[in-house]
Amino acid sequence: MAGPPRSANSSSERFCNCSLGWNTGHRKIVKCWGSRVLTLHADHSADLLTAYYAALYADIRLAAPIPLFGPPGIADRLAGFLTNTSTRSPIESAFAVSELHDGHQVAIGSLRLTSRAVAHDIPAFAVRIEAAGGSLVYSGDTAPCPGLTQLAEGCDVLLCEAESAQAPDEGDQVHHTPEDAGDTARAARADRLVVTHVGRFLTPQQAVDRASARFDGPVDYAAPGTSFTVGQATSAAVRSTS
Repeated sequence: MAGPPRSANSSSERFCNCSLGWNTGHRKIVKCWGSRVLTLHADHSADLLTAYYAALYADIRLAAPIPLFGPPGIADRLAGFLTNTSTRSPIESAFAVSELHDGHQVAIGSLRLTSRAVAHDIPAFAVRIEAAGGSLVYSGDTAPCPGLTQLAEGCDVLLCEAESAQAPDEGDQVHHTPEDAGDTARAARADRLVVTHVGRFLTPQQAVDRASARFDGPVDYAAPGTSFTVGQATSAAVRSTS
């Protein structure tokens, strides 16, 4: 979304969400403006371990530590993974760490990012990314909640998790079902819904079909290699095998 609306993979400079995976090749590390971690569960944060080693020990030189935005305690969580002696690993040499809070806002390049706390079993955040009149909201891991719906109000694309095949009979709900994703998109008046983080008891097509029953706009699955153009009159998915 940097600059004019375009597909997400059209620029070599990008803001990275670590749950989407790091490439340890030099190009993506060097050209990354920053990184955002929305929950400290390992599937959203473990890629930072590779990024840490690449930033400090590969044959590249960072002009400055990579901006890293994450839940409270993220620096100590990484240090706990990476420290092997009595001396704490120098997390801050690789990352310029900023802790998120409800309502946190920051500008990175042409991107404006706003975070809201959401409903999960540990502190978690959703993020709204805006640039050049386009807006994408990523739910992170969360149950349906007012914070996410408010953050996604009127967005071009809601990228929403649909991990659960059904809501739990007991205990707190911590993820969306596909129907929940459709309901959130409808309540937020999003233009388009893209489901992601689909759980193992669902197929992607089942998630799309079930979400579509609750939301009248376009619904897609965030399949690997797919790019979505954000901010144009008609947002389209572009299939890619790269």
